[in-house]
Amino acid sequence: MPFIKNNLLSSELNQNPIFTRRKFLTALAAGTGTVALAACGGGSADDLAATDKRWRRGGAATTSAASSTSASSTPVASSTQAAATSSAGTVDASTFGVKADGVTNDRAALQKAIDGSVGKILLISGKVRIDSAGLDLRTNSHLRFASGASIKLLAHNTASYQILRLWDVNNVQIENAYLDGSKELNSATNDPNDGGQGMGISIAGATNSTITSPTTINCWGDGIYIGSSYHSLTTPSNAITITKHVADGCRRQGATITSGSNITFDTPTWSNTQGTMPSAGLDIEPNDNNAVLSNIKVISPTTNNCRYGILVYLGALPGPVAKAVTVDITNHRDNASYHVAYAVGGLQLNGYSVTGHISSDNPVYMHSALGFSKTDWDNAGPAVEVTNMTYTR
Repeated sequence: MPFIKNNLLSSELNQNPIFTRRKFLTALAAGTGTVALAACGGGSADDLAATDKRWRRGGAATTSAASSTSASSTPVASSTQAAATSSAGTVDASTFGVKADGVTNDRAALQKAIDGSVGKILLISGKVRIDSAGLDLRTNSHLRFASGASIKLLAHNTASYQILRLWDVNNVQIENAYLDGSKELNSATNDPNDGGQGMGISIAGATNSTITSPTTINCWGDGIYIGSSYHSLTTPSNAITITKHVADGCRRQGATITSGSNITFDTPTWSNTQGTMPSAGLDIEPNDNNAVLSNIKVISPTTNNCRYGILVYLGALPGPVAKAVTVDITNHRDNASYHVAYAVGGLQLNGYSVTGHISSDNPVYMHSALGFSKTDWDNAGPAVEVTNMTYTR
């Protein structure tokens, strides 16, 4: 039955490194009602070679590091190729030599197909296999996965990869992608506090892009990662809409947001995140004072069997540039998070300015070890409001 209980603190919460490195201030699991509090998350990388250093010293998680092939290593399609997709028709990836037989390494052929179909719809069919160098999408790329189509990584030995990269591109559309990070085929060191940079979809400095019904499974790091451009840390991703994302069995997060404006996740389901910290369904955490968290909307998310359902951590955000944060979560449903369904914290202003709000309305937390927690939060920072919370033990 739903219940209200203030100051509910699990023993595991005290032992978790994200909290033991700082003084615990408040923990709460609440039933129906309103709680005004304030934020906790996971992400950090100042450059393309970043690793999970913060977790090694007891902190939060890091963002995506670069693969051996950067987004700039493949020639960008010319502006004459960038025709509008609405009138350009559909091209089958097989016409570029993609075999999709479940055995052949199709990465080079599929990259050629992506580069050669800008302004058109590229139809991907069959069981595509690629190596861990990944694929670069272009401005005006439009990928559509046929029923039953998938891209799965071949055996590899790296903790850092991106299956699909949307780096510094505009007007990208992806439909029905099914991406398998093949963590069972990865011989990289399985460190519970390190090595979380293997991404299904990496979005960095991209704008005006939509991803519809993507599935990302078994990624070494995150199913989807959203952050600033790696070429300009002051250029966040902007106007990114992701609908019906399904992430299952990823090691670090179902999804991560480190920097972005006008970012929407609509009706995602993030499940069974486990392997390296923080193991959240969604992790919202800026890497530094360059980051932007503006108009972040998470609509009707479902989190299942993750360490944290949703985690918001602003520890790295304060700095010389004043920041305003707006994060709105509605109708969060968490089932059996084995640590905390929703955790917020990590903000110490130290004379800097971070304003705004972080809200969660109408959450339902079922069978989670803890419903809601707030730790190490400077109350001069963004207001945190949790309304109409239901917690079922």
